[in-house]
Amino acid sequence: MSSIKAEYVRGPVGMTMLKTACAMLAGTLAMSGYNIADTFFVGRLGGEAPLAAMGFTFPVVMFVGCIFHGIGGGIMATMAHALGRNDGKQAARLVSAGLLLVSLTALLLAVIGIGSARWLFAAFGAGGETLVQVRQYMDVWYLGCITAGLSMEGNKALIAAGKPRSASGMTILGMLVNVGLDPLFIFGFGPVPAMGIRGAAIATVLSQMVSAAAILVILHRAELLHFRRMALPVLFRAWQTIIRYAIPGILGMLLFPIGNAVTTRITAAFGDAAVAAVSAASRLEMVAFVFPMAVGITLMPMIAQNYGARMYSRVRQCLRFAIGAAVVFLIAMGAVFILFAPDIVVYFTPERSVQEIMILYLRIIPYGLFMVEIFRFAGFAFTGCGRPNADAALKALRIAGLHIPLSLLAMALGSLPGLFWARLASDILSGVIAVTLAWRFVHRLPPDGQEIHPVIATV
Repeated sequence: MSSIKAEYVRGPVGMTMLKTACAMLAGTLAMSGYNIADTFFVGRLGGEAPLAAMGFTFPVVMFVGCIFHGIGGGIMATMAHALGRNDGKQAARLVSAGLLLVSLTALLLAVIGIGSARWLFAAFGAGGETLVQVRQYMDVWYLGCITAGLSMEGNKALIAAGKPRSASGMTILGMLVNVGLDPLFIFGFGPVPAMGIRGAAIATVLSQMVSAAAILVILHRAELLHFRRMALPVLFRAWQTIIRYAIPGILGMLLFPIGNAVTTRITAAFGDAAVAAVSAASRLEMVAFVFPMAVGITLMPMIAQNYGARMYSRVRQCLRFAIGAAVVFLIAMGAVFILFAPDIVVYFTPERSVQEIMILYLRIIPYGLFMVEIFRFAGFAFTGCGRPNADAALKALRIAGLHIPLSLLAMALGSLPGLFWARLASDILSGVIAVTLAWRFVHRLPPDGQEIHPVIATV
């Protein structure tokens, strides 16, 4: 029996979200640190091939991450609903069953990934030395796929349980290990040989292994994870509950790597310099989301706990506060990127051709950064209120309905800047639609205390 209680159903909403965001701030910065560190050290290898190889790996890494994200979102939402109803025993069952599901899925993805790596990345447009380096990275990364899944989704369980400081600390731990191991394995030192881009993958896998082990220990001590045998009917019911959220979450999130794969293939038509630049700039772009991500990470479990507790007025307050924070911060960060792009890009590559494209990217995309986060927040509101299908439909609209068609138009026109303008247009239009629908939905929820429908079945 878990004794953990809901932490997000009491106290002022704005203050609770701000305190939680501050606790997660260092952790969200550390998330960006993974990508920034790999990009920085790999960029020091020289030439276009290493950074281009990192760019080609991005769609597949996103693909696998989206599957984990969908399962983790199911764990997060259902356990938060259970905690909102003060059902700690059910929350513990959902976490235990969910992390087992993540592990089995990771093993399957690793087998499929290693077997399909060569033809898949060749289909993306990688060739020659770039394809060789892509394989060197991904063969190692696939072997460590399970550590990525457990560290990411175990961390989300900590956040949903109201332990943002622990979650943040584990992310920082993993990032520090990664930063320490990157130069060691990439460039070599003493008895450790220089392994280039393969070394970056080894550093990533080992750092995730360390954080995953620590997270599992914390969850076990919090009585949210047990290792004893669970009866198969109970396990299957828990999986069914999680999968109700996971399937639309996975389908919705998979559209992002599909869209990224399409745009990567389009970008490849403009040369390896374009792929390298877009890869580096998109990773740099993630720095802008450090604070909004800290707010957004706890938005869905906060909404879910309050929805499970039938405190609908707090659901509305959560969404309102998160949107306001995103608008203020991301407009300011967008201005920084636009104004100082030439000064920023020199730290990520010495190649002039890559720098020029990065500057172009950073002077177009940032105009819509705040709408990207508002779009995400709208989806969190729907999922937290038991409507994961609505979140998936919005993602389909953004990627399949806007981003891909507009990107194909840019390709037909032979315009690399047009590809960036296509991304900007899809960000703004989808954000406006999503926030309008989510705002209407949460304001149609009944008065506090009324039950709409059973949030999740008993496990």
